[in-house]
This record gives sequence, C-alpha cells and structure tokens, in this order.
Amino acid sequence: MAQGTNKSLPHVVVLGGGFGGLYFTKAMRRTDVRITLVDKHNFHLFQPLLYQVATASLSPADVASPIRSILRKQRNVEVWLGEAVDVDTGSRIVRLRDGELQYDYLVVATGATHAYFGHDEWEPHAPGLKTVDDATEMRRRFLVAFEAAEREADPDARRAQLTFVIVGAGPTGVELAGAMAEIARQAMPQDFRAIDTATARIILLEGGPRVLPAYSQTSSDRAQRQLERLGVEVRTNALVTHIEEDAVYIGDEVIAAGSVFWAAGVAASPLGAKLDAPLDRAGRVLVEPDCSVPGHREIFVIGDLASISSNGEPVPGVAQGAMQMGKHAARMIRRELDGRERQAFGYFDKGNLATIGRAAAVAEIAGVKLSGFIAWVVWVFIHILYLIGFRNRILVLVQWAWAYLTYQRGIRLITGDPPFELRRARRAGELGLKERPPGSTRMAEEPETAEEMETTATTERSNRPHAAATGPAKKR
Repeated sequence: MAQGTNKSLPHVVVLGGGFGGLYFTKAMRRTDVRITLVDKHNFHLFQPLLYQVATASLSPADVASPIRSILRKQRNVEVWLGEAVDVDTGSRIVRLRDGELQYDYLVVATGATHAYFGHDEWEPHAPGLKTVDDATEMRRRFLVAFEAAEREADPDARRAQLTFVIVGAGPTGVELAGAMAEIARQAMPQDFRAIDTATARIILLEGGPRVLPAYSQTSSDRAQRQLERLGVEVRTNALVTHIEEDAVYIGDEVIAAGSVFWAAGVAASPLGAKLDAPLDRAGRVLVEPDCSVPGHREIFVIGDLASISSNGEPVPGVAQGAMQMGKHAARMIRRELDGRERQAFGYFDKGNLATIGRAAAVAEIAGVKLSGFIAWVVWVFIHILYLIGFRNRILVLVQWAWAYLTYQRGIRLITGDPPFELRRARRAGELGLKERPPGSTRMAEEPETAEEMETTATTERSNRPHAAATGPAKKR
C-alpha cells in the first residue's frame, strides 16, 4: 500500500465525504495513489436516517461518524476540513476558501441541496432536510410548536400551532409525516396537561397524483393507506403556490400552519457549474458513460451531482447509486493506471424502501412488493447493515427496540433559543382543554378577566355558610 507522503504518486482529490466520496476513497485503499479528501464537515452523514433526527428518534451522533476515524487505517488518504469554491480545469487546480490543491484526478461528490423551484424566499419559512443543522432546526420547530400550544389560550392560534404541513410526498416527506403523526398520537399524549397532542394535524401535500411517485402504483396506494391510518391528511394534486411564516397557499386555499417543512425537491451542488461541463435542467453534470466529464477524462462526477443513464433508465439520486458510482470511478482510475480501457457504468437497482411508522413500510425488491410489518423489518435490517461503525449500529438498534416496545422517543430535546409568540397566554393554574371537567360551560380558551375573577371570588365568599368561615361548631 502506498504511503500518503510519496509525492511521486498520482494525486487524487476527492470533494465530498458523503456516500459517493467515501466509497470511492475506500475502494482505492490498495491503489498506488495519494488521496486528499476534502469536506466542509468532519463527519460522514448517513442521510437516509436524518429524518429520525428531525423527529426526535435519534441523536445526530447516531447517524454520523468522523471521517478521520473511518479512514484512520487507510495510509494513502489525507483528510482536509475545507470547502471547494472553484475548479480551474485547465490548470487542474481546486480552489478552496482558504487555499488550493493541485490534482491529477478529481472526483466531485458534493451532492445536492434544497430546490424551491425559483422561490428561495420560502426557505426561511419551510426548511428542508439535508444536513444535521437542518434536522436539529426541524426538530426544534416541531417540539416548540407543542410547547407553544400548551401555553396558548386562543383556540385558533392553538389549532394553527398544532398544524404541521409537509410539502412533497417522496420518501423523505412520507417518512417525516409518519414519524410526526406517531409522536403526536403515541409518544406525547401523557406529557402535556392543557392540550391533547393527538389532535395535531399532519398534512402531507403532493403536487402529483400520488405519494411516492418513484414507486409503483401498488406501493403508493399501500403507503397512503398506512399514512391515513396514522392520522396523516394526505392531499395529492395539491400544488403549493405561496408559503408564509404561518400559512401555506394552494391556489386560493389558505392553510393556517404553525410549521411548514420542505421535502419537494433538490438542486445540484453549485460546484457542478464550475467544471466547464454541460448541465441538465436541475444543474446536474451530464457525464460520460464512465462517469467522467466530457472533455476532461481526469474529472469524475458521482452521486447526486451526476446525470447519467444505465440500461436506458436515469440513475436515481439515492445512496445506492452514489455508492456504486464511487466504486466504479475507483475501478476506472485503476484500469487507466494499469493501461486498460475504461468501461461504462452499470447501475444495479437493489430496490426501494420507505418506512412510514411503527411496523409500517413499503418495499420493492427484485420485483417483489412488500408492505406493513415485513417491509418494515427489511427496512430495519438494510439500514442497520449500511450504517457506518459498529457503535452506531448498536445504538440505533437499541433506540429502535426501545421505541418499538414503549412507543417513546427519547431525544425530544429543544436546543438553542426557542422563542415563540402567543396570541393570548394561558395563566398559571388555569385549566387547560384536557383538564376541563365534563359539563363545564367555560372553555379553557375563554379565561376569566381579572374583574370577573374578583367578582366570582366575592360572590363565593358571601354565599358561604358561616361554619365554612369559622370552622365546625364545637361540641358542648
């Protein structure tokens, strides 16, 4: 195995430590090259489980592993914490925010970000889910909504606080909706005194005719039925036209919502536009069949940033595609160093999985369509298998087992500064909606004024029998 300090070896620069970049780097462990892996984070994130961080099921450390720790035994790799901002393809130089790197081969695996279809002004009101920071912010907004509702006395404001809208019914949107419904209806009801968390509205909006549009009609129908059993309101053919801080617009219809979450689309990393290469409508690089950039055989683009077809079908932007492209790019560099011809990339579809809730999921594997408990077990097994690190596998398995047996979510932590505004704050000691005795004529959302309270107290004192004020009569 080559040592990273041997400067006579070809230098391979890898941009991005996600699935594509990490699997490429690991596949090059016995190749005589020098590798520099650059990522703006010091950890590899297992994105398929990021929604569980956003819904208080797992902590960020459960789905992330330090890149240096993963590659510590691979002697031909050097890890840099940094961000690439430009590429000079003529001089073969990657420019970082704080330096530059010369390369012989360049592998770009910087992935994708949120796409708001030309409405970037929606982003502050409807955060997406791509990073750990996104997940913790989404978790904060979700949990703060229940805290605000607990203290809110105005019924309309409370209903809005407990209305959550998820835009986009792909796998991320479906998984978010199912998890949020489970938490509200199964994990939280005993934790709050003034509100019934089971009354929370989880609304899933999809602009197309069905949820999970990349799946078969059968799986889409099964997924929708499972969502609806959890209490999720699924609305298809619902195109969002505007989003505000407290409302979502579908044409002329307005949905008052305390929280809106975005799962409707992604945009390619802006670094793709720096590669002197053709792009598709989504900003992805149109690569050659071997995953290289047209006119620059020394540059490979893999993962979500690459637009490529295999067997006449576009390769989906999923983790398995990025892993396979990473391994393929490594093979092509090895073949070229050995003087052999390159080969076209061939994608092997291992199937699609989406979980909806406890013992509820859909799966399509080798033409077999599964749903319910069996699909959920398959989903659990596959995700545990692909998690990086033995520690994370054990911790995640324990967390899932605990949640399955107890219906509890243990990571319900609100981090940062959680300010919220109340239309009319409930007073301390005032009965909440859940606590109001049956037959009471005054609702919790109609508190007495200070004058009313004083009048009531005076009346009660005047109507009391004398014994009530002086105590029981003494025996003589």
